[in-house]
Amino acid sequence: MQNPKRILILGPESTGKSTLASDLAVHYDEPWVPEFAREYLEMLDRNYSYSDLLKIAKGQMALEDEKFQQARKFLFCDTDLRVIHVWSQHKFGKVHDWVTQEIGRRAYDLILLTDIDLPWEPDPQREHPEPEMRQFFMDWYEKMAIESGVEWAKITGERKKRLEDSIFLINSYLDSNS
Repeated sequence: MQNPKRILILGPESTGKSTLASDLAVHYDEPWVPEFAREYLEMLDRNYSYSDLLKIAKGQMALEDEKFQQARKFLFCDTDLRVIHVWSQHKFGKVHDWVTQEIGRRAYDLILLTDIDLPWEPDPQREHPEPEMRQFFMDWYEKMAIESGVEWAKITGERKKRLEDSIFLINSYLDSNS
C-alpha cells in the first residue's frame, strides 16, 4: 500500500486554512492536522517568546506524525514549519536551526496556498490585519511555496469555490501521479 499524500495548506493569517483543511478532511474522510500553536498559545498567560516557537514547532510536527498514522490516502496539514519560520524571522529576526533543518526534511506532496482575498476576521492570536502586512506575508508564503520545489497552487474565492478548486487540484494531481 502506498503512503498517504501530505497536502499542506499554507498562507497568512485569516485566509481560511483551518476551514479548508477541515472541509477537505470531511470530503475525503481523512484526518487533518490542526494548528498546534492555537492550543499552545491559548494556555499561555503571557506573550509568546522565541523559545516558545521551537516548542510549537516540535508540537506541530508531533501532531502531524500522529495524524499521519491515521491517514489512508491523504493527510491535510493546516500549516507547517514554514509558518514558524516566517513568524520567528519576522518577530525575532532569527529562526532556530531545528526549524530550518526540519523544513528541509519534511516532504509534502502538494501545497495549497490560501490567498488574502477573504475578509480579515479578528482573533486574539492574529497580529497583522493591515492590508499591506497581509500582502507582505502573502508574498513571503508564495515565495516559500515556489522555492519548495513542490507542486503548488493559489486557492482563491469564497469557501465553496476554495473547496471545489482544491478537490479538483487534488484529484488532478492524483491522476497525473498514479
